Amino acid sequence: MTVEKLIEKLELEAVGGQKGITKEVKGAYIGDLLSWVMAHIGSGDAWITIQTNINVIAVAALGEASCIIVAEDAEIEESTKIKADEEGIPLLRSSLSAYELAIQIYQCLEGLEKK
Repeated sequence: MTVEKLIEKLELEAVGGQKGITKEVKGAYIGDLLSWVMAHIGSGDAWITIQTNINVIAVAALGEASCIIVAEDAEIEESTKIKADEEGIPLLRSSLSAYELAIQIYQCLEGLEKK
């Protein structure tokens, strides 16, 4: 599934990095400690976090994340949005919790989402 399809299915708000929305989403990873995420995220994972500073873009790029989803409508710094655009890392936001997002991503990837 592409990031674009995920945006549509989960009704996510795209706030930056739209040129990367054709990337494939292969899984999900939840984490807020940047050094831990950098060491453990998988290539193609949608990264769910509440971190919003500019460093999340570098971590996502290094880990080859398909996108960053900011949970619980956390406020995103303008510099982060600009960097997401520059790097082509889709930066998305949702009012859902990280737990709820992970469940919905799993359901989408496994074809279990509600019709």
